[in-house]
Amino acid sequence: MHVFELKVPPVALTVVFAIVMWAASSVFSAAFLPMPGAYIVAFAFTFIGGGIAIAGVSAFRRHDTTVHPMKPETTVSIVTNGIYRFTRNPMYLGLALVLMGWAMFLANLAALLLVPAYVAYMTRFQIQPEERALLAKFGPDYAEYMAAVRRWV
Repeated sequence: MHVFELKVPPVALTVVFAIVMWAASSVFSAAFLPMPGAYIVAFAFTFIGGGIAIAGVSAFRRHDTTVHPMKPETTVSIVTNGIYRFTRNPMYLGLALVLMGWAMFLANLAALLLVPAYVAYMTRFQIQPEERALLAKFGPDYAEYMAAVRRWV
């Protein structure tokens, strides 16, 4: 297990990335990306992302399983219905879309380039360790789910 695995709460990481994106857009102001309708696009990404994340949390709550991202071993069931039919990680997907909306609002290439960095960090240090824990706990049932539903989209 790597030192960064399951250490930073995803919502806190999202806030840190949002702040870094804002700072990057200030430092690299020459990377300004003028886009007609940028605020509408930003709102759409943020609204859709928030909805996807809330749908993920709601599905976990309906199945009485934990939403605690630092302790995946406390999960009591695999949720495979609702939004989980389309993505194994709707909460993280939603947060990434919110960051995409923030990047669109900032209209800055440097900020936009940090979104893939967020996805890479989340995949390596949050999602992959969660998957290992869930495979250890649920075995073939979770492996079958992984084979049927994509990690992000």
